[in-house]
Amino acid sequence: MTEQNPTPLDAYAPQEMAQRVASVGVKKAQLDWATTLALAVLAGAFIALGANFATLVWTDNGLGFGVSRLLGGVAFALGLILVIVGGAELFTGNNLIVMAWASRKIRARHALRNWTLVYVGNFIGATATALGIYLTRQWTFDGYQVGATMLNIANAKTSLEFVPALTLGIFCNALVCLAVWLCFSARTTTDKILSIVPPIAAFVALGFEHSVANMYFIPLGLLLKREPAVLAAANKTAEQLTNLTWQGFIFNNLIPVTLGNLIGGVILVAAVYWFVYLRNESENRFTRVLSALHLQEKSERGES
Repeated sequence: MTEQNPTPLDAYAPQEMAQRVASVGVKKAQLDWATTLALAVLAGAFIALGANFATLVWTDNGLGFGVSRLLGGVAFALGLILVIVGGAELFTGNNLIVMAWASRKIRARHALRNWTLVYVGNFIGATATALGIYLTRQWTFDGYQVGATMLNIANAKTSLEFVPALTLGIFCNALVCLAVWLCFSARTTTDKILSIVPPIAAFVALGFEHSVANMYFIPLGLLLKREPAVLAAANKTAEQLTNLTWQGFIFNNLIPVTLGNLIGGVILVAAVYWFVYLRNESENRFTRVLSALHLQEKSERGES
């Protein structure tokens, strides 16, 4: 009776992680549009649920600023855990597809198609969840303090200037993509969860800006802006929330934060790890293709 080799428990090495990221990038780029969109809607809803969980943790907990932010960040990690373990398509994490493009395994249009479909699907899922949470009247909890927290979060996000919003987005997606990157070292679900929580808790606690999460936070704030009891609990008037508008959402937050997320994910993570671990493979593959073409030309000319 032969013994079967047990599944190794040690993590994948960074070189293997890079190869896995590139291979998964090819699969993501090849998904049909309906599947991609459906999985993106799920991801938007998952991130929104993590944001909703974090909001509850932040409300009226009396733990002090730092501890409160940290615990909210741990709660927010639920969103990416659902995306990675449950299987969904998240725009920010999918910035790593660039590694497949740089390795010449997919074309630029394939990456752009994936990002566009996923971004739209994330928006649908996140805003639909915001509407659903509004309809639950969860914002009435704790004497409308939960609603006040939701409103204050949305107002703060739409009050950002362009450069801070951009740079907060850069740092955010560097950490999000690092969380996804670390998951490629994992062999078990437990490994994946442990890889996700610290980077996500860090980006949330530090106040960095995530475009998909903001697709939940800000539309929910726009809905709550019309609720007098929430305004009273937040010690605000509608006239004071001049930036909390759809225009403020798009131009003060979503555009600069999305650009920042792209820079952080594509350049600071995907491009760096491709350069370190896959650059030589791509160069060698290109050299082999040129050599094969040269040999074919010589053969056609009858040269030895």
